[in-house]
Amino acid sequence: MSKLPLYLTASRIFLVIPTALFLYMNTDVGRWCAAICFVVASITDYLDGYYARKLNAVTNLGKFFDPVADKILVSSILILLLTRSLVDPWMVILFVCRDTIVGGVRAVAAADGVVIAAQSAGKWKAALQMIAVPMLLLNDLHPQFPNQKFGYGLLWLSVLLSLKSGYDYCQAYFNGRKVQ
Repeated sequence: MSKLPLYLTASRIFLVIPTALFLYMNTDVGRWCAAICFVVASITDYLDGYYARKLNAVTNLGKFFDPVADKILVSSILILLLTRSLVDPWMVILFVCRDTIVGGVRAVAAADGVVIAAQSAGKWKAALQMIAVPMLLLNDLHPQFPNQKFGYGLLWLSVLLSLKSGYDYCQAYFNGRKVQ
């Protein structure tokens, strides 16, 4: 049971494959299945943390693996959405740059013994991505509810939060170094 959080985190990475395959079907059924896979993967992001705390199974591997799994899931699907012109290249570039910088800051912080707590802007960014991506996958479900436009707007809001949280991580690192 103590490995359940790690299995949930790993499942998030493995769910990229069926999500991508369903998306490539380019049918309504394929898009629905892709959206469902993505939502299930997104739910594991909550569940792995919940069970890690509940089972007292928080590990350094889990702390490293969880954000990596998030990046793999979201980046992979955004790249596929980019090939369909459903997202802007700048969205993907900004997400990847921010995630690379934050990953580097986390690695340097760990080496310097600086603990950086998760930033709330980053949590909101992830939540918005988990809502926006399925909306983009499903295109326009109904003429009275343009979910693709709504998802696109949420994703741009997520970009802004992503940049804010990236700045916050860098600032937290530099502030933590000054204290030591």
